[in-house]
Amino acid sequence: MRAIWAELVGTFCLVFFAVGAAVYGINGEAIGFVGVAFAFGLVLFALAYAIGPISGAHVNPAVTLGALLTGRVDTATAVGYWIAQFAGGIAAAALLKFMTTAGDVTDQTGALGANDYGATVNLTGAIVIEALLTFLLVFTVLAVTSKKGATPAAGAAIGLVLVIIHLVGLPLTGTSVNPARSLGPALFAGGAPLEHLWVFIVAPLVGGILAAAVQPWLYGREPKETDHQTAEAL
Repeated sequence: MRAIWAELVGTFCLVFFAVGAAVYGINGEAIGFVGVAFAFGLVLFALAYAIGPISGAHVNPAVTLGALLTGRVDTATAVGYWIAQFAGGIAAAALLKFMTTAGDVTDQTGALGANDYGATVNLTGAIVIEALLTFLLVFTVLAVTSKKGATPAAGAAIGLVLVIIHLVGLPLTGTSVNPARSLGPALFAGGAPLEHLWVFIVAPLVGGILAAAVQPWLYGREPKETDHQTAEAL
């Protein structure tokens, strides 16, 4: 249960603080796309070390799917993580929405930081970019926390790759690569982001599946790991 609670709290922090950077500060004299990209990466960097020893710091259903398919977590654990991650994302989005009613706080994105497509890429482009970006994220997580690739700098590698992913994806889809990050804001934004939500659930999961196939193939099959063993790399 501690691991499940860690995933809930971790996903809440990722969505509230990183999506919040976009909602409250992406325009004008604020931090812009680069700042938002670093907000996502730095929050995940911190979480990797803060809750990594407890749950593995997945905070992302696509990462959990990759861990499940590579034998690092069992089905019951994965289901518990998924429930916690979606709950954490929804709770964070609810607080973000509440904050836009607290005084003179403006939602700079106009949609509570929800992911969408159409302005720059079409449906096909959104699916392709989200699957590829998620592949890179999940592949990196699986690689740097594997027995062969384990490194004390795993958290830094994971955080930095999320920065790079957001630098590419923010102007295109707002960058999901995480169904739990997409669900909460879409629920409160409604409209097109909610109608298109399936893209930001399905495409990241496809990317996670691809990463779970490629990482063991490149690294070779290893003895079954638990996330507590994996956390030693963090």
